[in-house]
Amino acid sequence: MTNLKIRLCFLASALLMFSNTTHCAPLECGYIPKIIELFLKNHYQHRELTDELKNRTVEQLIKHMDPSKTLFLDEDLPKLRNEIKEEFKTAAEGNCSPLKSAKSIWESRAAETEALVKGILNKDYQVNPKTELVLDSKKRSFPKNIEQKKAILRKMVDFQTTNLLISKIKFEEAKKQIAHRYELVTKRIKEQKESQSITDFIDSFSSGLDPHSNFMGPDELEDFNIQMRLSLEGIGAVLRYQDGFTVIESLVKGGSADKANLLKTKDKIIAVAQENGQPVSTIDMDLRDVVKLIRGKKGTKVTLTVLRQAKETTTFQATLVRDKIALVDQKAKITYDKKIINGKNYNIGIIELPSFYGSGTKGAPSCSEDIEALLNQAIKEKVDGIILNLSRNGGGLLEEAVKIAGLFIQKGASVATKNSAAQVDVLKDNEPKVVYRGPLAVLTSRISASASEILAGALKSYRRAVVVGGDHTFGKGSVQSLSDLPAGLGGMKVTTAMFFIPGGDSTQLAGVSSDVVLPSLLNNDEIGEKVLEYALPTQHIKPFISPEANSNDSSQHWTPVTEEQIKKLNKNSKERVTKNSKFAEIQKRIEKNKKENGTVKIADIQKESLDKEKKKQEKNKDNSKNSDDDSQEDKSEDEDQWDEKGPFVGETTDILVDLINLQKEG
Repeated sequence: MTNLKIRLCFLASALLMFSNTTHCAPLECGYIPKIIELFLKNHYQHRELTDELKNRTVEQLIKHMDPSKTLFLDEDLPKLRNEIKEEFKTAAEGNCSPLKSAKSIWESRAAETEALVKGILNKDYQVNPKTELVLDSKKRSFPKNIEQKKAILRKMVDFQTTNLLISKIKFEEAKKQIAHRYELVTKRIKEQKESQSITDFIDSFSSGLDPHSNFMGPDELEDFNIQMRLSLEGIGAVLRYQDGFTVIESLVKGGSADKANLLKTKDKIIAVAQENGQPVSTIDMDLRDVVKLIRGKKGTKVTLTVLRQAKETTTFQATLVRDKIALVDQKAKITYDKKIINGKNYNIGIIELPSFYGSGTKGAPSCSEDIEALLNQAIKEKVDGIILNLSRNGGGLLEEAVKIAGLFIQKGASVATKNSAAQVDVLKDNEPKVVYRGPLAVLTSRISASASEILAGALKSYRRAVVVGGDHTFGKGSVQSLSDLPAGLGGMKVTTAMFFIPGGDSTQLAGVSSDVVLPSLLNNDEIGEKVLEYALPTQHIKPFISPEANSNDSSQHWTPVTEEQIKKLNKNSKERVTKNSKFAEIQKRIEKNKKENGTVKIADIQKESLDKEKKKQEKNKDNSKNSDDDSQEDKSEDEDQWDEKGPFVGETTDILVDLINLQKEG
């Protein structure tokens, strides 16, 4: 039994003992110390309840209550911090009065906020086009007084009203909707049950351990299980909660959002409307409630109001048809790019792998088996090289990543895990056959995560492939285990181990750096493990590169990528990129985003809306647009930068051709 499996068995045993004492009762105050103890017994790094963890819990819970910093005043914080921290002392006695006290402050400030907003939305209210709003609340302080609070609320109201007006809501109706939204916030806080306050407290504690440990109530656990089964009837997008906004972290290949080609990573969903219904603002709404709005019966429509900060700050609507994500759409696929460069013909196979899927059951779909079949097909097509595209792959089954690495190297150790007891397990593929021995490039981005990083890191460690794309991958190098708590109490996900690639480095924080870096809008400080709160530090272990990975047998031998070749690849790529108009446009957007620094300007949103409306009217006059295409009219003019036909795959093809020629020369 592996050490990791031992840890999982220990966790299961601990939970079993805990369940014998709970009798599946509702979540009560007295369970707080027991659940916290379970987290600490099983966490990779944190083993004791320290003052630092208590302080983290406090800050996480305050952020949960007021993510946009529009409720509390600065003067509330000392009282809130004292009350929340006191809960660690009183919980063992079954006393949740400190949480009740904190909730009382929360409820009072929510009612105050509601009154201020209604005062702003008086008969004389008009949107101020000069309003500028900093969306990232981390860049703002809590207001020091009522005047400052009213000022930030005025900006929020201008922003919300503008978005509703763009959605074709009449002005007076927009004012009513916004006022009602703040009424609902007050009502939700007032009616929140003690069990939910306990859930929020425990989840705030778990979030203070690291970004990937968390406590799930029954609803969240159900959502997680549904997503793991790939049977969620929705839009096929992975969402995260950030500073009061629902942000698209990634799109699931084959989902309706991916197929419609309307949404992108980092888009913010600021409202959701059901078919023939009015938009409901999702700003400051709990993520689970946003998910409930988006999820629905297969075949029904949902309209999202989306805020995008790219070339211009835009707000648009995207109407999507809910559907189940078919496994066939998640499968690996291959396309061929036939090029003539300097008078020579090249045939490049491009394999896209959206996720590392598989079940371990014989006869069930397996991405490693599918990749092997595609490689054999590519060999028959006499490809000159292969690109393995992991640029949109957020991870999956570690075992499948190890098996795929084994298709390109012989019996090589691909990854190691280390648990809290410093025990190291090394995983390797024991199949001696190398399926594909030719030139190989791996395309990555900052959203390539987890198992993607393991595969890219293994192939780089063995110098088996040239890694191309973003400056580095996401940087998630930790292992989580999920276990159900007694019936009705939800579940706990806890970080139990760390990943390491053959060179001995953990992928934690740094990820896997590219040998050849391409300009990308994703190369920014808003994406990646290192920008997440309380991310665990990176670590190193003794390298475990297998000497037998590259056989002396000519039928199994492959040609390593050298440092000298990488230097030449970089030189040639930079020359092409500087002449490429698409990369030049991307570079302009990167500079523009740096200047804006997360600030939304109402005037920009209004101008963009007017420009779109004008273009739409012109198209209608020319009869160049079908009435059936209305759901597509807000599609962004700039295509997804990670599209297979975009500049990244094209430049990766050119880099691979360079490598092919360099290896022939060598």
